[in-house]
Amino acid sequence: MFVTPAFAQAAGAAGSTGGITDILVQLMPILLLVVIFWFLIFRPQQKRLKAQQAMLSAIRRGDTVVTTGGIVGKVTKAVDGEDLEVEIATGVKVKLVRGMISDVRSKAEPVNDNKPA
Repeated sequence: MFVTPAFAQAAGAAGSTGGITDILVQLMPILLLVVIFWFLIFRPQQKRLKAQQAMLSAIRRGDTVVTTGGIVGKVTKAVDGEDLEVEIATGVKVKLVRGMISDVRSKAEPVNDNKPA
């Protein structure tokens, strides 16, 4: 008279066809968080890294650069390798690694040393 069927037990006894869908439903919020993190954090970081690499590879002689230490100088020698020669004061030239350049302030056309006389 006071006994009612337990619906939770009846649903579990019906079969295990919902097992895979239950797992997918439980994993859906985690997958959604991974996608959100990818678009909000990792993707913009990768874009900034590519822009930084492009800026570093485009450094030429005559450019005014800022080092990661905050020193502003003019590039006097830039080869395709890793090193740059930067003049930070009149007659004071230092050798820097390209990765230590944080910003290129002004792009200048390199001076042609082979001027016809």
